[in-house]
Amino acid sequence: MENVEISEGFPTQVVPCPTYSQLLICHDSNYQADWCFMKGKPRPCFTPTMLSELTHYANHLAVQADREVRYMVQASSVPGIFNYGGDLNLFRQLILAKDREGLLSYARSCINAIYGGVIHFTREITSIALVEGDALGGGFECALACDVIIAEKSARLGLPEILFNLFPGMGAYSFLSRRIGSSKAQRLIEGGVIYTAQELYNMGVVDYLAEEGQGKTAVYDYIRKENKFRNGLMAIREVKKYLDPVSYEELIHITGIWVDAALRLTDRDLRMMDRLVSRQTAKPAEKLG
Repeated sequence: MENVEISEGFPTQVVPCPTYSQLLICHDSNYQADWCFMKGKPRPCFTPTMLSELTHYANHLAVQADREVRYMVQASSVPGIFNYGGDLNLFRQLILAKDREGLLSYARSCINAIYGGVIHFTREITSIALVEGDALGGGFECALACDVIIAEKSARLGLPEILFNLFPGMGAYSFLSRRIGSSKAQRLIEGGVIYTAQELYNMGVVDYLAEEGQGKTAVYDYIRKENKFRNGLMAIREVKKYLDPVSYEELIHITGIWVDAALRLTDRDLRMMDRLVSRQTAKPAEKLG
């Protein structure tokens, strides 16, 4: 993976750690923070390679053999795009082949990639999603799996799966219902609407807003705030986890429902999926010129 500029926008020094092919991990020892930048290829989505690397990284954080980490910031190195979510090209191939096991394997990989953040990597690590662009489908689910969502005002987030007759099956309902209640979560999922960060902040989905280009500063502002009250905030988080846990079994069970629904998609639904892939594939090229 080519390097990204890691000094711009950071008020302190961050140092690249051993990298993956579709992730760049940087560590800020002053704030005990890891920054995890995603860049899926050939599209900025959750490719099988990225999912494998995210799972490996989550397992590494759980061990923390080489550095002390209190915060993990999930971000993107693709300008204007956080993540487009599921690998729709792969979905289409597996659906056409009626490959239920292949779909299940992919879905489980998605859960394995994000669940470390849900359980704080078995340590007292706060996960923060920094959304500086489009977070759609599984990209939105990835942000929802984090403890804190910080989004620049220009960001757009949504769950468009219903447009091709499917639903977001890798945690959206579980995470949203715990943030805003089940009825509001269902309406959001069924609507297929792409929202602005401001709209989702007003709904209680996004936790903090940042001006365009100020997302990293907002992350550090949050970290400094949490550090002042960390003992109390960690205790509150433990209470929340006890009273309203998101279990691995819950997420895996829902993926089975998603797989069965995916296998019922029609040719018309798949054509709609193809059109969405084409639009998403073109957008990164436009942004990069």
